[in-house]
Amino acid sequence: MAAREAALDALVPRLLAGEPQAVARAISLAEDGGAAQRELIGRVYGKTGRARVVGVTGPPGAGKSTLVDRLARLVRARGETVGILAVDPTSPYTGGALLGDRIRMQKLYTDPGVFIRSMATRGTMGGLARATHDAVDVLDAAGFDWVLVETVGVGQDEVDVVRSVETVVVVTVPGLGDDIQALKAGLMEIADVFVLNKADRDGAERAEKDLRFMLHLAEDDGTGGGAAAWRPPIVRTVASRDEGVPQVLEEVERHRAWLAGSGELERRRQAHLRLRVEAILKERVLRAADQTLGVEREVERGFAARLDPYRVAERLFTGVLAGAPAEEPA
Repeated sequence: MAAREAALDALVPRLLAGEPQAVARAISLAEDGGAAQRELIGRVYGKTGRARVVGVTGPPGAGKSTLVDRLARLVRARGETVGILAVDPTSPYTGGALLGDRIRMQKLYTDPGVFIRSMATRGTMGGLARATHDAVDVLDAAGFDWVLVETVGVGQDEVDVVRSVETVVVVTVPGLGDDIQALKAGLMEIADVFVLNKADRDGAERAEKDLRFMLHLAEDDGTGGGAAAWRPPIVRTVASRDEGVPQVLEEVERHRAWLAGSGELERRRQAHLRLRVEAILKERVLRAADQTLGVEREVERGFAARLDPYRVAERLFTGVLAGAPAEEPA
């Protein structure tokens, strides 16, 4: 424990100064979990809340990486710094992140005002890595003006992106057809800005018309993206040629101004904190149940006795209350 505290004593000041190696090490600690992760976030959390945190999501092949690359270049041209978290599918062989089309961002790697980290989902739902929330805190505390979170394009499960960002940009392309209807069940409800990328393709007019129709339906049934006062704009882009990208940045900044002016920014941040607290509590209760009685053992026992799931869960929860161990110090 003393060695861990000494290591953090040395790491945290370098992290707060924005040193790239310290930032990378801190994110690795967040990914590893355990006591070091908890203590690290405890030390830096009070320094967060300044960065503009934007999530970019959408179906595979929509051009999310290209859009993130172009947005980062625009931000850098203004002299602002940007951290990019690219959340990728977990490799079934190594457990690491598959870089995929991150190679498109290679020109940014040599820019000292840009930090890029590819993270593995490690099997979690929602397209976000387990440690993405903490990684956002790390980049925010390190002083980056912008944090861009690009998530795996897996459709409806990506609603979890709202748990760590302030503005959600949903990227789609012409030619999705019925897939746009499917978006309504997930991404439609969380989008703050829609980007119709590859808008030089045939079907762009129809795709925009379909999006506007879906937005209209969402407004009618009260499920439109975000608070009622904000109507998600639709921006046409050809990101590979930088067409429309400045307009996307303008809409993101307009949304941030609306969040701050309406009080929604504080409400959204509090909701993020609640969701993170709930997730931590669930993990700790499940871990404690496994350590006291053994979840798998109790499930086997319940199955053999034909017990209903509520009774099995009640026995595990009672066991936790009776003898839950303290959080492991490891």
